[in-house]
Amino acid sequence: MALQIIGAGFGRTGTMSLKVALEQLGYPCYHMVECFPKGPAHWKLWEQVGKSEPDWDAVFAGYTATVDFPACTSYAALAKYYPDAKVVLTVRDPDAWFQSVQDTIFGREWLEFLPGTEAGAYLQATINDYFDDRMHDRDHLVQRFHEHVAEVKSTIAPERLLVFEVSQGWEPLCRFLEVPVPEGDFPRINDTAAVQGVIRDVMDRGFQAALGYAG
Repeated sequence: MALQIIGAGFGRTGTMSLKVALEQLGYPCYHMVECFPKGPAHWKLWEQVGKSEPDWDAVFAGYTATVDFPACTSYAALAKYYPDAKVVLTVRDPDAWFQSVQDTIFGREWLEFLPGTEAGAYLQATINDYFDDRMHDRDHLVQRFHEHVAEVKSTIAPERLLVFEVSQGWEPLCRFLEVPVPEGDFPRINDTAAVQGVIRDVMDRGFQAALGYAG
């Protein structure tokens, strides 16, 4: 299976809602919630980002779409590797995004916890390095958000790119993917509490106990 859809938007820009929507449209979708439970052997594939040629086919085995971290920071490499894939850039208000990541995935306690864990190296390679390890600097992160959006727009051909806010619903997404609009509302997943719960569980019990991966 080759990727048909590459999500270039940062985590906390509606990527969980988009994941659920894409799966409803028939695209098995890779997301951080898929990545973490796969465990250290899988995470090591991501450590190769920036060091050598990652084995993208191994990373995305069984999926036809990807959104969220860790893949979004490798959107350009993925777009080159999968030249027929379309790219969806999820966006939201950058200040609201900053607050959302501070409340969840860039929380101070969580980021202080990670470096000494088996997940530290792959998260450093795919997320922290992309933000210059300045994860609590509002001005820097908001600037990096704007830069990323501009970079995606300048890198991906316009006919291959959809800039998308999940509040827009099904129509622009389905038109871009050339698929029928399904019945029912577009998914609206507010997963802040769930993310906070997973983070606390991992910090309290460790990755393997909290996520249940084998090995």
